[in-house]
Amino acid sequence: MNIDQAAKALKELGHPTRLAVYKRLAKAGSDGIAVGVVQDELGIPGSTLSHHLTSLTSAGLINQRREGRVLYCVAQYEQLSALMMFLQEECCADQLDPVPPIKANR
Repeated sequence: MNIDQAAKALKELGHPTRLAVYKRLAKAGSDGIAVGVVQDELGIPGSTLSHHLTSLTSAGLINQRREGRVLYCVAQYEQLSALMMFLQEECCADQLDPVPPIKANR
């Protein structure tokens, strides 16, 4: 993941409604969840939810699939994992004297 992709994903997750939607999709697992269920559970109007889903899709955080008349959304866990790895990859790299681990008292 490059810095532009990370910035886009973080921007989209930075909106409270989109974050709530993404958390619900992540909870649903790899089968995803019907958009109508998300709408009912979170109390988001259809047009507003559609806007937020478009934003999450454009950032690569979710995919959508249609089964008949039902639209399902699926969290893309690989993209979330890549984002977390991007944020952690250089953690403490500039630290000359790393903090020693805390020893348990005996």
